[in-house]
Amino acid sequence: YYRTLEACKIAGISRATFFRWIGEGIIEDMASRDRRGWRLFTEEDIEKMRAEANRVHLDTRR
Repeated sequence: YYRTLEACKIAGISRATFFRWIGEGIIEDMASRDRRGWRLFTEEDIEKMRAEANRVHLDTRR
């Protein structure tokens, strides 16, 4: 499992972007949480984040 900052780095987005996307409903908060309440991401979760980042990047290039 990966924590938020690690997952964002792998997906190629900033932590701020990740939380903004959740707040705007662009992505859902798909992460599970540990006993401390920290988000934990699987590789599948990170791939979804990466796909969204690629989609947003392609939309801005038009």
